[in-house]
Amino acid sequence: MRIQEISDTTLVRQYMNGDNKSLSELVTRHKDKVYTSIIMFVKDDALAEDIFQDTFIKVIETLKRGKYYEDGKFLPWVMRIAYNLCIDHYRKVKRTPNFATSTDEFDIFDVLKNNQDNAEEAMIKNQTYAKVRKLVDQLPAEQKEVVILRHYAEMSFKEIAKITNVSINTALGRMRYALINMRKMITENGIPVR
Repeated sequence: MRIQEISDTTLVRQYMNGDNKSLSELVTRHKDKVYTSIIMFVKDDALAEDIFQDTFIKVIETLKRGKYYEDGKFLPWVMRIAYNLCIDHYRKVKRTPNFATSTDEFDIFDVLKNNQDNAEEAMIKNQTYAKVRKLVDQLPAEQKEVVILRHYAEMSFKEIAKITNVSINTALGRMRYALINMRKMITENGIPVR
């Protein structure tokens, strides 16, 4: 069996038993989601890289101490660490971060999927992607937080509720209001969505 086919749970167990290649696979497997979520919160490449590294340092330390207990999925646990490090950063600098998504008509995040067929379409999608990211940045902090964790980190509302210390209904409500606000901004700014 190739290492890419091994479950996160098995890879964690193998790393805790001394197999460093297992940790390398876990990082490779999840780095894009973790880094994207961090950069969406902090809006600074250098800071995002630092928090990303700190996140995996904490992961390694916890695993080496044998303090990791499989209570679900590996990625949500890593995302919780990254999220807490982002919040810790904002507490240190004493400022607040600027922080299913579909209807029958359209899913606002379809525009973020970047599968281009030609150069013109790629340019249009990239411009739309940038506009939607700006809209996400304009959301209230609680709404932005849920959008980032749901869309970019692909976390469930249950996982989001646990990380942000709110009820599932509160997390769902924040997403609902985020979508309402984003649709309103799309209409006001005339952003094409198809």
